This record gives sequence, structure tokens and C-alpha cells, in this order.
Amino acid sequence: MGKHLRFLGTVFIFALAAAIWDPAAPAGAASAEEMNQAGVAALERLYASTPTARTLAERAKGILIFPSVVKAGFIFGAEYGNGILRKQGRTVGYYNLAAVSYGLQAGAQNFEYAMFFMTDSAMAYFDKTDGFEVGVGPSVVILDQGTAKTVTTTTAQSDVYAFVFGEQGLMAGVGLQGSKITRIKQ
Repeated sequence: MGKHLRFLGTVFIFALAAAIWDPAAPAGAASAEEMNQAGVAALERLYASTPTARTLAERAKGILIFPSVVKAGFIFGAEYGNGILRKQGRTVGYYNLAAVSYGLQAGAQNFEYAMFFMTDSAMAYFDKTDGFEVGVGPSVVILDQGTAKTVTTTTAQSDVYAFVFGEQGLMAGVGLQGSKITRIKQ
């Protein structure tokens, strides 16, 4: 019975992943230009849906944007996506995000993710770290549309603010604790 359940779970995950896969999203081997276009478009979608993000961007030392992160799991889970780092309105680097997890989970999801580095020390830590891990180092505050409405330039005191947006699929909640972000060459 256990083997059949695992097999059905695997089939379910692949079916969900196929249902949410966006062929227009940049693939793992996307060019720098494709990644840049997708990242800028994702950032504009965030600004349109959450005006607080634009306010934070005006003070941010850098913005890391992942326009398509795919997360899937059935007991064991994984997530992966490619993104760009922008400073002063220019793309200055390319990154990937990867994570594995274990626990009560089932489903697949595609989402967009942006991190706003608000302090020089947080940006410097990210720049010098080979393989930045979310949850280690500067404090990261994950905002949703509701909590973002209460953040102003006066109350924004954290090192890094993160937004998860554009979710598609059937995975309950999104947690990036322990996700590893690594610079890639383009």
C-alpha cells in the first residue's frame, strides 16, 4: 500500500507541476537578457499590486527578484528559480534560488519572489557571501499585501523585506526559510 501511495503522490506532483508550468517563464538556461526582462516585468507586477514595494524600492540598496520559482513536494519537497539583482535601476548580477524540505507537504506551486535590501550592511553581507541562506545573517521580514499596507518609510526598520506574489498552484503557504541563493555567471 505504501508504494502505491508514493507512486500516486509522485504522479500527482508531476501533474500539478505540468499544470502550473509557464512556458513563457525563463528556463534554467535562460539568457541574461531573458532573465533581466522577466525580472523587471515581475517587479512591475509587484509595484502594481503592492504600492508599498515601490516605496521600499526608493530606499533599497538592492532588489533581488526571482520572476519564477517552482516549488513541489510530497513529503520531500524542492524549489528552484533564477533571478536578478538590481541596484540603482540596473541589473548587476544573476542568481539562483534552491531549497529542499521534508515534512507534511503535498502539491506544486509557481510564484514570484522579491527581496529588498534596506541597509548597507545587509547588502554588503549578501554581496560577500558565497551562497546566501535566507534565515541566516540579516533579518528578513516576509510581507504580504495586508501587512505591506502598514509599512512606511518611517516604520521600515528591518534589514531585508521580502514579497511572495503571483502564486499559482496548489501548495499551502510559502516559506523560504533555509533557501540558498547563489550567484551564477551569465
